[in-house]
Amino acid sequence: MHNIKLFEEKQVRTHWDAEKEQWYFSVIDVIEILTGSSVPKRYWSDLKIKLVKEGSQLYEKIVQLKFEAADGKKYATDCLQTQDLLRLIQSIPSPKAEPFKQWLAKVGYERMQEIANPEQSLDRARDNWQKLGRSQKWIQQRMTGQETRNKLTDYWSENGVKKGEEFALLTNIIHQEWTGLTVKKHKDLKGLQSQNLRDHMSEAELIFTALAELSTRQIAETDEAKGLLENAKAGKKGGAISKNARLALEAKTGKNVVTGENFLPTSKKAKSIAGKKKK
Repeated sequence: MHNIKLFEEKQVRTHWDAEKEQWYFSVIDVIEILTGSSVPKRYWSDLKIKLVKEGSQLYEKIVQLKFEAADGKKYATDCLQTQDLLRLIQSIPSPKAEPFKQWLAKVGYERMQEIANPEQSLDRARDNWQKLGRSQKWIQQRMTGQETRNKLTDYWSENGVKKGEEFALLTNIIHQEWTGLTVKKHKDLKGLQSQNLRDHMSEAELIFTALAELSTRQIAETDEAKGLLENAKAGKKGGAISKNARLALEAKTGKNVVTGENFLPTSKKAKSIAGKKKK
């Protein structure tokens, strides 16, 4: 399960391994935060060479996971679990080292709380969205949509669809069918990079996404879809139901459901618009 965590408003890409019950953190993101380097990849490359020369076993603990980068594509990224990351932090002189260690402990503690009581995860998400200025109506729709999404992915998991690339492929099929855009194109329209698309959808976009995914699951269950190909067919059918509903609403209102509106800060929106004009 991939997530974005925030440390002092800086993004840290993370992965929770449910089987090992262990967090993995993107080393590059952590180094950028601790050093303030504009080229954290070079800093990490030099540090890896230093670790090897010193005979450090930390180098052997590196795990590569695919994370989404700023360009929207996924790349293999060096990651470390919590205890190994703490050892790495000791090798980096930084005034932020201690606050970051405390943040790591907090992330681990919160995850243990959520495992013991899943409702806490929902409560924490709700609080975060409220702090970001989302309306209660939007938050409710976002959470309802997530529940619908979870039921669909549960079906996929139980019926021969592999997590990761196959989940992403099916999601893209459904999304493109109802919006007319790939997930990447929709993010481009909104001026997003590494942000979660659903966190920047309008209430209408969330509703139609949920309709597409609910329809997909019910069709897949009815057809007893197994594996990637059969679930892809169900995805196109489910997406088409939402597409027809979208077109009907747009015909009545004269307004597009799929828009470039987002919840980015004004400065980021201005940069996004300026970038599009240059093109």
